[in-house]
Amino acid sequence: MAAIVDSYDAVLLDLDGVLHRGARPIPGAAESVVALRSRGARPVFVTNNASRTPGQVVAHLASVGIEAAVDEVITSALVTASALAERGLRRALVIGQDGLLEALAERGVQSVGLEGDPEAVVVGLDRGVTYERLRDAALAVQRGAAYVAANPDTTFPAENGNWPGAGALAAAITAAAGRSPEVMGKPAAPIFRVALARAGGTRPLVVGDRLDTDIAGAAALGWDSCLVL
Repeated sequence: MAAIVDSYDAVLLDLDGVLHRGARPIPGAAESVVALRSRGARPVFVTNNASRTPGQVVAHLASVGIEAAVDEVITSALVTASALAERGLRRALVIGQDGLLEALAERGVQSVGLEGDPEAVVVGLDRGVTYERLRDAALAVQRGAAYVAANPDTTFPAENGNWPGAGALAAAITAAAGRSPEVMGKPAAPIFRVALARAGGTRPLVVGDRLDTDIAGAAALGWDSCLVL
């Protein structure tokens, strides 16, 4: 029997809110990934969450019953790090966790404080951020540093509700500095294009739970999408 996915050769799957919610698996998600693979659709796991490394993403997916390989994972941290490296930016004041810090380091971008004369301010999800760090980031932006957000998500879906996301942290800097960041994650095009290149397909289906990021980004590129309610 034909299925919708048979019209596509790549499926770009969001994670938080689609395959799991925090540590809790979403019913049917693991079985759906197995079914996609059995029908020849190449899945790529695409997340705006810049706090985890690809290896940590794979481990978390395994904990909710989903098998994935590291080279099937695209995070907004990887896309952000590549963009900075390609522009020759080597010193960044970073608000973020392991995933973002490791991705930047692997591309030769050093994490520095305000006293290190940052060429860029990079913002991702950071559960340990302090007022002082936000203050320094705002000052660096005011002094002319490039301003990049790994993603614009104002909320992060957790088991007990929505937590402030990277976009909420960036909003504080934007309000103080008077400049908006360049966004690398969904709905911006860079992360979608990198994910499709990784899948090796030409006819992608984007699966997500957010109209403002997953679905809007796919629509802007003229790609089909599937909204998980």
